[in-house]
Amino acid sequence: MSTHKKSLNRVTLMVFAPLLILLGVSGFLIPAEKSLASGAASYNIFHIVFGVIGVCIWLMRDEMWAIIFNTGFGLIDLYQAFASYAGLFPERYFRWTRVDDIAHVVVGLMLVLVGLYGLAKRGRGYESPSARGA
Repeated sequence: MSTHKKSLNRVTLMVFAPLLILLGVSGFLIPAEKSLASGAASYNIFHIVFGVIGVCIWLMRDEMWAIIFNTGFGLIDLYQAFASYAGLFPERYFRWTRVDDIAHVVVGLMLVLVGLYGLAKRGRGYESPSARGA
């Protein structure tokens, strides 16, 4: 068993990816009139697919892939907030609510910052557990 500490990006992904799956599944289970978020099927599928991708990346135990996922999904979240405001793709399919918009900004900024922190840490000579053979 490895004694290294888990990286912030891997821990974030370990929590965030299953939450995406739960969010997508709950979107199918909670009636639209009782939900604060969009219940659009395409939006729910989006969350489930990216949640599964995130879990797969977490299972790879590779720091760089966790950084890429967190940063990339954070940027996607920020785009979704902007797209909702500007009426851009995929607004018509995802039908975001104000709660979705706020969550996209907060979660998007958090994920981008976590990803950038991981990149900065790597730039200072941090070696990923997979690079050490852990």
